[in-house]
Amino acid sequence: MAERTVFFLSDQTGVTAETLGHSLLTQFSGQEFRHVTLPFIDSVDKAREAAARIDGVSASDAARPIIFSTLVQDQFRDIIREASGLHLDIFDAFLGPLEHELDAKPTQEPGRAHGMSNIGAYMNRIEATNFALANDDGGITRNYEVADVVLLGVSRSGKTPTCLYLALQYGVYAANYPLTDEEFEAGKLPDLLLKQRRKLFGLTIRPERLRQIRRERRSVGRYSSVQQVRYELREAEKLFKRYNIPHVDTTEFSIEEIASRILDSTGVERRVRT
Repeated sequence: MAERTVFFLSDQTGVTAETLGHSLLTQFSGQEFRHVTLPFIDSVDKAREAAARIDGVSASDAARPIIFSTLVQDQFRDIIREASGLHLDIFDAFLGPLEHELDAKPTQEPGRAHGMSNIGAYMNRIEATNFALANDDGGITRNYEVADVVLLGVSRSGKTPTCLYLALQYGVYAANYPLTDEEFEAGKLPDLLLKQRRKLFGLTIRPERLRQIRRERRSVGRYSSVQQVRYELREAEKLFKRYNIPHVDTTEFSIEEIASRILDSTGVERRVRT
């Protein structure tokens, strides 16, 4: 089956178009896709350049390209509509019905879908991200009383990317603490964590997947050995059960799904609504 080129077009970063497009394309596992993101299309010239690039691909590829667009302004969208491809426009799909239901005209203001129209929300994301970085892997501040959630897990179980996603997407103050031989040998968690027990959430992962990840980072030595990986995961699960800490197996889940499960399980409020 021929590879299909997929364009993600936006007047901002393209994150919304990519997220929507990727979610839909994952339902077609037998198809190969080549992803092309064209962000910051904020002028007529840029829109025409994007349309010309799409037409070029359409002329050279065996199948026409697929276009996911979150362009807001009609003048840019009209130019893109003239390009040869399957157009999937999020605003075409939803603005019309909403306009009818709300009996109001959309503002067509660029940037609103990306959060910059609300400086307070944007700054909250930045502050939450700084907090996640400062409190990564038991970081130097260990300011857990400020945290909304503290993730526990062995090395490479997904703690850091999940914390950063929670911060960037929802403004959640997420810290993480690595479980090591020190906790396993003692059979208990340190007092600084137990003081924030209601905030704790565990991440685990299947041994074969964890070993694969660790071998990519450090292929030799005890760190990625079968015995060490199984030992750490077994002992981590014991700690989760001892303290009745909710946890999730990250093996088959994306970062988005892990974050959603954490928020649903803990009841942590999203400081920023996406």
